Amino acid sequence: MTHDADVLIVGGGLNGPALALALAQTGLSSTVIDALPEDVRSGAGFDGRSYALALASVRMMRALGLWDDLADHAQPILEIKASDGRAGEGAAPFFLHFDHTELEEGPMGQMIEDRYLRRTLLDAMAAEPRITHRPGTRVVAQDTTGPATVTLEDCTTLTGRLLIGADGRQSGTAARAGIKRTGWDYGQTALVCAIGHELPHNGIAHQFFMPPGPLAILPLPGNRCSIVWSETHARAAQISALDDAAYLDVLRPRFGDFLGEISLTGARYSYPLKLSLAQAFVAPNLALVGDAAHGIHPIAGQGLNLGLRDVGALAEVLGAAKRRGEDFAALPVLERYQRWRRFDTTAMALGTDTVNRLFSNDNALLRAARDIGMGLVSATPALRRGFMRQAAGLTGDVPKLLRGERL
Repeated sequence: MTHDADVLIVGGGLNGPALALALAQTGLSSTVIDALPEDVRSGAGFDGRSYALALASVRMMRALGLWDDLADHAQPILEIKASDGRAGEGAAPFFLHFDHTELEEGPMGQMIEDRYLRRTLLDAMAAEPRITHRPGTRVVAQDTTGPATVTLEDCTTLTGRLLIGADGRQSGTAARAGIKRTGWDYGQTALVCAIGHELPHNGIAHQFFMPPGPLAILPLPGNRCSIVWSETHARAAQISALDDAAYLDVLRPRFGDFLGEISLTGARYSYPLKLSLAQAFVAPNLALVGDAAHGIHPIAGQGLNLGLRDVGALAEVLGAAKRRGEDFAALPVLERYQRWRRFDTTAMALGTDTVNRLFSNDNALLRAARDIGMGLVSATPALRRGFMRQAAGLTGDVPKLLRGERL
C-alpha cells in the first residue's frame, strides 16, 4: 500500500519536529501535523518562554545538526543553588550547590529561548526531504486498526504505517485511541515570565523553596533570567490579574535583591500544575512521546528533557527494527520503546511529586529535616556528583542521540 509517509506525527511543538528529524536519520519519512500556523511557530519576538536543556539534550541537538544554529543564543548553566525562602525574607543560605567544574563533560545544561529552538527546528524540517510539515490544521479523527489513518479538519485523509502522538497533556491522539491517564492536581499554578536585572547572574540557576511552591530563577544570555514561580491556584489568579508594576511588586519580596533592580521583559504566562501519566505509551500502530505520555511538575525543569529522551529512544527502536526488516509499527516493536521509557518517566514523575510535597509547605520539622538531608548531599562529593550527572541526563540507559551519536 502507498502511504503519505512512513510515520504520521501529530504535534508540531518541540518533540514532534525533533522526532521527525531523528527518524529521517534512519531513512523513515514523516508528516508533522501542527495545529498552529507556521508564522506563529516561527515568531522572532522574545515572549519570555525558555527551556533548560540538560547536557544530554544538548548532545542530541548536536547529533541532529541543530546546535550550531543554537549555540550563540544559549546560556550555559554553570552552577545550581537551592535554598528555603519566604516572601519578604529573601533566600536562606543555600543547602544544595552544584558546580559544573565537578563534571568533566562541561556545563550541566544550557538555557535556550523558545523562539530560537522552534525556528531552528522549523528550518531543519524544511531542509529535510523526508519530512512534510502540515501547519495550521488539526486532526479530527484517526484509525489505527490497519495502517494509521488520520482525517484533518479540512476532510483531507493521510495514511502512514505508524501514528505518533506528540500533542501534549491533553493529547487527542491518546484520547481517540482510548488510552486513559492517571494523575492529580497539585493545587498550584505556575507563573512564568522573564526578567531583566542590574547585576550579572554568572550562569547560576537558583531554586527557592517557598511554602506555596518553588521559585526557579534560570539564567538567560545577558542580564536576564527566566522565572517559573508556583503559587496556589487562588493566589496565582489574583497575581495574574495585576498589571505589570503590581506583578513585580509581588515578585520582588520573593525574588530578593541579589541581582539588583528587576523589570519584566516579554510576556507573562500561567498554567495549572498537574501530574498526568498515560497508562500506556503505545497501542497497535501508535506511540506517544513527551507530554502526551507524561506531564510532570516543573520543579526539576526536566519536562522537555524527558520528552527528548522519548524521541531518542523511539527513533532508535524504530530504526533498529527497520534495519532488521521488522514491521516497525508492530506492537511488539513499540513495546520495546515502552519498556525502555516507562521506568525512567515514572521515577521522574514520582520524584518530582515527592520533592514538591516535601518542600511546598512551612512545617518547621520538615524544613529542618529536608535542609539537613540536602545539606548532606551537597557535602558528600560522590552523592553530589551523582545528582549532578542525573540532572545532566547522563545516567541510566541513555539513547544514542542523547550520547551525541547519530542514528
